Amino acid sequence: MKKIVTILGARPQFIKASVVSQAIAKLDSLSEVMVHTGQHFDSNMSDVFFSELGMRKPSYFLNIHGGNHGSMTGRMLGEIECALLAEKPDAVLVYGDTNSTLAGALAAVKLHIPVAHVEAGLRSFNMRMPEEINRVLVDRISRWLFTPTALAAQNLRNEGVMDAQIVPVGDVMFDVALRHEEQVDAEDGPLKRLGLEPKSYVLATIHRAENTDHTERLGAIVDAFESVAAETPIVWPLHPRTRASLERIRKLEGLSKRIHLIEPVGYLDMVALEKHAALIATDSGGVQKEAFFFGVPCITLRDETEWVELVEAGWNCLAPPEDAPKLSSAIRLALGRKGQAVHPYGHGDAAQRIVARLASDLQT
Repeated sequence: MKKIVTILGARPQFIKASVVSQAIAKLDSLSEVMVHTGQHFDSNMSDVFFSELGMRKPSYFLNIHGGNHGSMTGRMLGEIECALLAEKPDAVLVYGDTNSTLAGALAAVKLHIPVAHVEAGLRSFNMRMPEEINRVLVDRISRWLFTPTALAAQNLRNEGVMDAQIVPVGDVMFDVALRHEEQVDAEDGPLKRLGLEPKSYVLATIHRAENTDHTERLGAIVDAFESVAAETPIVWPLHPRTRASLERIRKLEGLSKRIHLIEPVGYLDMVALEKHAALIATDSGGVQKEAFFFGVPCITLRDETEWVELVEAGWNCLAPPEDAPKLSSAIRLALGRKGQAVHPYGHGDAAQRIVARLASDLQT
């Protein structure tokens, strides 16, 4: 039996890994050991996903979070290396574009363990983004590049990657959405607790450092949300980093009187909030896609997005948070918008495709 070590650390990675781990568990030829770096350490940001998505608890919990990017990645690199030396896996599986992703891939390749990268080939072409740096570096050192879209595969070809390394599979987040969408009920869960009707509110998620760590951008977001909330309720689950930043600029207390500020929610509650929103305003890559999966218009509070196909199809629009009046106007204009009928993310069988390829290649 061949052994795979999976490196996880952030909320979207738990979601993606849930379907892949279940597919691995169905095969007699593969086993999996899970390493949780601790990058998302709040129980609502990680623990709840293991119970809701049917995942077993990780074998390793490194409890590494906080600090600057270099410090965090360095600490993870050393601890992951120790786990890999103990486990001696045949491959290491990483997801997305976080510091956990980069640390896991670096630790593996330095020990000559082949790396599989899920969500390979995504590009925003903004090297000021830590996530973009992580994506490019991890793709460069991975043996298997599992791409979610045709554009992601083409990005890799444009960078000189050999076709033998590129494995188009579709998007594992689409797999998860199809599996769990029917489990949520508008008459129960977060909508009931908040006293909201379906399609009556805007769902907001903000967590990227480019927004939370810059007073002007965060201030523009707050002012725009306050303006919109005078007409349409806004539900805003607060990432720990965002809460700290709002406290720093003394906006948290005043906001709580006008906007539904809530703690981070579990996956199924988040699906309910997304599925029944009139609009989603976010800086998250994963939430952009989830909005599309549920047919909800999205506005992305960033300068660029790696999911450009959703912008081209009209489901998403970019609105850099540089000016509050422009941002609030963009949010109002996006309400009720629908995009084209497109299917860029595969057929809901990405996890099976990933696991089948790994099982086949590792046996040879």
